Amino acid sequence: MAEVKDAHIVEIPLDEEHQKKLLCAMGTIPEAIQDHPLTEISDSPGHLLLLKLWQREENLFGRRIALKETRMDSIRQEIFQLCTFFFIFHGFFLTILFTSSVNSEEHACKKWWIPSLLSVSTSLVFVLLAQVKLYSYWKVWRHLLREKNDNRALSRCIQELRMKGTSFDLSKEPQSGKRMKSSSIEIRWKPITWCFQNLLTISLVCFTSLVFPTTKFILCGL
Repeated sequence: MAEVKDAHIVEIPLDEEHQKKLLCAMGTIPEAIQDHPLTEISDSPGHLLLLKLWQREENLFGRRIALKETRMDSIRQEIFQLCTFFFIFHGFFLTILFTSSVNSEEHACKKWWIPSLLSVSTSLVFVLLAQVKLYSYWKVWRHLLREKNDNRALSRCIQELRMKGTSFDLSKEPQSGKRMKSSSIEIRWKPITWCFQNLLTISLVCFTSLVFPTTKFILCGL
């Protein structure tokens, strides 16, 4: 015969003080949810509308920033290709000029300006194209910098709105600190900035100016 044991359930009685504490703890949970800033924003049509508008604008900022970064990458590739063609041209030009000067007649020195003029004119075309690409690159870069500054200011306002809830001032607008720059500082650094942004063009022009006398040296000095 199997022995059947009775199951005993032990009930722990709660005194009146523990019941009050339990009820208070359960009652504070909904109050904490109601006092949360996001709950306050959802109950306020003005703050909720402002949050949605700012979130949509933040999404648009992200898309525009991504497009500008892609455009800058494309311009960098085009500038690299132009520089590559520039040096390939001069490599072939100087090689052909050196080869032809070895077996050329002495009077070829009198016409040294013809290949020099060809070299300079072709180089100026490359320099002009590179400068146009550089101008487009730095223009997109300035717009990208402005977009990023505005996006950071907008993100700070969204975070502040989420933290403050209905106490947030609806008349507040995102303000970028980069716009409040001193004009004297911009004037002081403008020449250095211009040289930095056009360093590639300056280098190409200097290289072209070196190729011009090199042509005469190859034809007349060998």
